[in-house]
Amino acid sequence: MAQNVYDTPEFFAGYSQLGRSVHGLAGAAEWPVIRTLLPEMTGLRVVDLGCGFGWFSRFAAAEGAASVLGLDLSENMIAKARTENAHPAITYEIANLERVELSAGAFDLAYSSLAFHYLEDFGRLVAEVHSALVPGGKFVFTIEHPIYMASRNPGWRTDEAGKKYWPVDGYSVEGRRTTDWLAKGVVKYHRAIGTTLNTLIDGGFAIRRVIEWHPSPDQIAANPALAEEMDRPMILMVSAER
Repeated sequence: MAQNVYDTPEFFAGYSQLGRSVHGLAGAAEWPVIRTLLPEMTGLRVVDLGCGFGWFSRFAAAEGAASVLGLDLSENMIAKARTENAHPAITYEIANLERVELSAGAFDLAYSSLAFHYLEDFGRLVAEVHSALVPGGKFVFTIEHPIYMASRNPGWRTDEAGKKYWPVDGYSVEGRRTTDWLAKGVVKYHRAIGTTLNTLIDGGFAIRRVIEWHPSPDQIAANPALAEEMDRPMILMVSAER
């Protein structure tokens, strides 16, 4: 079973204070780029894998999706989604993405934001999504960039000259990483970029777009703290098609 860190009080309290938790999609600096990967929502049947507070689910419904199924392992997340991001077209359910079973041909779009790096068996999920999408269906997701999460001790460092850098060690050693983020002992699973993309290809998907996200000049001007994101990629975005 996947680690349900989002239902621990310490983690959930910290996560609830993040900009993307408080302000939704508007609080996620990467959202404008994600939108360029998404199809027109009108009439689509959508599954939101790792839906969190339901911000994307509500966006899809508001944009005209015929139905949205929001799935998340966290009872806390689903409870808040049902309260704050309810919509007649949306159904929220508790589900473990490691074991989820989706009806064949039930969806036109599968979407996920920053969830799959918590999964040990990405290949199983890819197979499940492929079966659940209609031919031509879209699969759009973001994950922590492998360069960002490869190190067994991630975090900014400063060299002898005073220059800040991000360590990249153990990149080719895939698998479990345990880090302290909002709480101690958060478990994630590192996969190289090639592994992620080849898992999709081997699972029958065609890769349509791959983006190693970084902020725009306008975003940096508005929020100078984002400038450090130019020194190493934090988020990998993938658009694929069945």
